[in-house]
Amino acid sequence: MSERELYEQRFRAKLDEWRADLAKMKAKAEGASAEAKLEWQREVDALEQEIAHAEARLSEMRDAGDDAWSSLKEGAEEAWSSLADGFRRASNQLER
Repeated sequence: MSERELYEQRFRAKLDEWRADLAKMKAKAEGASAEAKLEWQREVDALEQEIAHAEARLSEMRDAGDDAWSSLKEGAEEAWSSLADGFRRASNQLER
């Protein structure tokens, strides 16, 4: 398996993990007060947008030629980092 295929596979697996985490967050939010639900919903919405952005990056990488793949990989890393930060932030808020 090439480096590119391994990277895409790892990226896809992490996105799947984050989707599962997001589903858990949604379930926790259901038991919260109305005010907390609104705050959590904003976090969930933001995370869903970031997941969509990361999926778009992954799709671009998959469709890109070998030349463009390296530069797209950098953009995907930025999306990945932003998404990881978002999940850390949301997890911290949910634990309060």
